[in-house]
Order: sequence, then C-alpha cells, then structure tokens
Amino acid sequence: MRNSTALKEFAKLESPGLWREGPELRRRDVIVAFGEASLTLSDPRSELALSHWSLPAVERLNPGELPALYAPGRDALETLELEDELMIGALERVRLALAADRPRPGRLRTGLVLATALLVLGLGAVFVPRAVVNHTAAMLPDATRRAIGQMALSDLSRVAGAPCSDPSGLAALERLTRRLFGIGSPQRLIVLRDGTANSLSLPGHIITLNRRLVEDHDSPDIVAGFALAEAQRAAQSDAMVPLLHHAGLGAAAGLLTSGTLDPASVDGYGRVVMLATPEVPQTEALLARFATAGLPSTPYAKAIDPTGEATLRLIEADPYARRVVDPVLTDSDWISLQAICAE
Repeated sequence: MRNSTALKEFAKLESPGLWREGPELRRRDVIVAFGEASLTLSDPRSELALSHWSLPAVERLNPGELPALYAPGRDALETLELEDELMIGALERVRLALAADRPRPGRLRTGLVLATALLVLGLGAVFVPRAVVNHTAAMLPDATRRAIGQMALSDLSRVAGAPCSDPSGLAALERLTRRLFGIGSPQRLIVLRDGTANSLSLPGHIITLNRRLVEDHDSPDIVAGFALAEAQRAAQSDAMVPLLHHAGLGAAAGLLTSGTLDPASVDGYGRVVMLATPEVPQTEALLARFATAGLPSTPYAKAIDPTGEATLRLIEADPYARRVVDPVLTDSDWISLQAICAE
C-alpha cells in the first residue's frame, strides 16, 4: 500500500518543532518523529513523549505558508509549527498517501461496508441507533480510536482545562502508568487542571484524572486506585459507544463507511461525559486489578466513602491489607507528580 511505503521511508525522520498545547499556553520546543501511523512530539531534554498525533487526522492550517502550522484535527487545541522543509515535505507526502488509501465509493471494500451498514439500518427504527453505534465501535481499528479519543480530549479540555504538562510530573505519571498497567501498555493517564469528575475514560485507552487526586492526598495510592477503577469501567463498557451516541446516527454511519469522524460531531461531548453518572466498577474484577497491580484497595475505598459502608467489600477483601507492598511511586516521583500542574 502507498501509505505503508511512505511510512517506512520516513520511519526514522526527526526534526525540531514548536508545540503549543493550547491557545493560552506558551510554545515549547519539541522533537517531531514519525511513528506507526502517528507523529510523536517529545521533550528534547528528557526525551519524554508529550503528545501523539494520528497522521490521518493531521491537518495543515496554513497551506503554502511558512512556518507550516499543523493541528491534530480541525477543532483541536494543539498546534505544531515546522520550518524543516524535509519534514514538511515528508508529512505532506504521507498525508496524501494516507488520504489516497482511504476507501473510495465503488471499491469492493466500500461496497461491503455500505451493505453491512444498510443491513444494520434495516433492523428497525427502535434498535437501529444502538445497533449502528455498537457495530461501528466494534469495527474501529486502534489508530482510529486513538484519533477520536484525542478529539474527545480536546473537547473535554475546553471545560476541564488543558492537560497538565510539567516535564518532571509527566515523567512521574508515565512511571505510574507502567507500574499499574505494565510496560508496553497502550493505557494513557492524563491529569486535567479542572472539572468535576475525579476520573473519566475516553476512546483510545485514555484515562483522565482530576488534579485534586494528586494535590489533595498524602499518598499516590489514591490516584492509583482511581486509575485502576477507571480502567475497569472502560473494560466493562466501551468508551467509544457513548461518544458515538453523542455524535449521532449519521456521524456513526459515516464513520463506518469512510473511516473518519467529523470533528464537529464531538463538540460538547466533554461536558456531557464530565457530568454523566459514572458506572460502578465490578467489585471482584476491580479487586483482581488491585491484586495484579500489587496495590492495596483500602485507600481507594475510603476515598470513595470515608465511612467504608459503601465500599466494605473492597476493604474486607483488600488483597494487600496485611502484606508489604512496593511503593507505587518513589517519594521524589510523588512530589513531581503533585506538581504536574505547576506550569
């Protein structure tokens, strides 16, 4: 395929750039590198990844002008300035190749997908929206989920503030992610500056955490517990489904047939998901997650209900109630994580 050839050709290409996480934030020097169907923006000093952009979603905001200005979607808050002509040319070529490989009307693959969509649409007026949404969510590849998750995160940032991005705090957050979910896990933990929800799940393995969880507690066990509980919610219910219900039947059907979601259909979803009543994680499955992560469940249980009445099972069956466990984070990492919103 053309896109595979182009991606292999530029697999090791890197260049400097200027990244702005949001309109109100200052620009930061980053190293831009091609990944597997994505751009990785990293801190040049710590080499820590600051953001991942899905290549199919990248848009140039000022065609023909220099420095070239890009965004990870039409309504995204992030922007990236590039002056390196080789990187700009490579990015444009890869984007064109990806666009050329998208399904076109008349192709067999498109015909089959359209036939499937029409079959689902014929099931009946009552069950059609749910059937289309569930079928679409089940068909989406990981790259598309990550791109849509980034759209949702950008919209959520409008009401909950931009993700906190102190470099030392981000490094500590990454170590917490590895500690809880293992090396190589696709899970992403993000600390938001504001909002009413303690934690949220977004498509693409994104878990957002309220800054209160790191700033208002003496131990990292609390924020770690909320991250595990949110991961369990995501395992119980696909985070893509409520987003597609919000986007609407037409957007879901369009995503099924074209492989892309109109960014405008995500507008307002951040407020909706932030105010939604969270599903209660299955207790036994959550206890298993605490056991696998080597983390006591009692601190999380008492953070949910200080009396312990509503979370009695998490306290009584705490897998590490009487066992010595390795710290979730070192003292220095915990201090860094507590200052992740200091910028």
